[in-house]
Amino acid sequence: MGTIKKVGFIGTGVMGKSMSRNLMQAGFELAVYTRTKAKAEELIDAGAVWHDTPASLAASVDAVITMVGYPSDVQEVYFGESGILQHAKSGTYAIDMTTSRPALAEEIHTAAKAKGIFALDAPVSGGDVGAKNGKLAIMVGGEEEAFQAVLPIFEAMGENIILQGPAGFGQHTKLINQVTIASNMVGVCEAISYAEYAGMDPSKVLQSITTGAAGSFSLSNLAPRMIKGDYDPGFYVKHFIKDMLLALEAAKEMGLMTPGLELSLSLYERLAENGDGDLGTQALIKLFTKKA
Repeated sequence: MGTIKKVGFIGTGVMGKSMSRNLMQAGFELAVYTRTKAKAEELIDAGAVWHDTPASLAASVDAVITMVGYPSDVQEVYFGESGILQHAKSGTYAIDMTTSRPALAEEIHTAAKAKGIFALDAPVSGGDVGAKNGKLAIMVGGEEEAFQAVLPIFEAMGENIILQGPAGFGQHTKLINQVTIASNMVGVCEAISYAEYAGMDPSKVLQSITTGAAGSFSLSNLAPRMIKGDYDPGFYVKHFIKDMLLALEAAKEMGLMTPGLELSLSLYERLAENGDGDLGTQALIKLFTKKA
């Protein structure tokens, strides 16, 4: 296992762009590929090397990070004709930071190992703010030796970095994270709406409740956006729906009861049906508040 100098990043969206920038600031040589080149222009201008295909990128780096949209995109970028597993050199580290299926993470790990590639699943939490500030929580599944080798990469992007166990455990942890947020977001929306309907100043109410037992990331960071009517995406509604569906699928396979998750999913699906799938998750307040 050699020193990692060149890192490739596939998928420079809302969070990927900030994560890539932090890697460059930490001294890594960065290569990038994204389906829409315009989304990577800022990084290219800052010194990142552009590649026209995932294959070209994967063949040129010591470690490749993927942060794409859906499990189908993960499948394509790893197993497709231009995929990472076909073109990365033996000894390359492949880190999928997309929120995806635990079973797919296991499949990638097995296929990678057969080719001498070290695969880790490492989804994140912390939203656009955490990505910009390099304070993401990174939940990792894979082998200890590979985890230790790529730890400097993770440390450039996050603070709370934990190897949860074998392949797939990073994805399971992220889905558990999303299950927790799902019910919490409903509670935050109900709380703000309650304050508004009672004729109170919701911002002032937040000052009282964010530091107590009701405190949460959503209450501190997303509730103020809700109050302002700021629905810009730190994390898309459509991607949260995807995550909740993955969590629900995994829960059903295990025979686990998840009524809170099911309620939140139904509300977010309603929001998406109203045409709001490209807004941030805080837009859920639109279903509750009289100001929407």
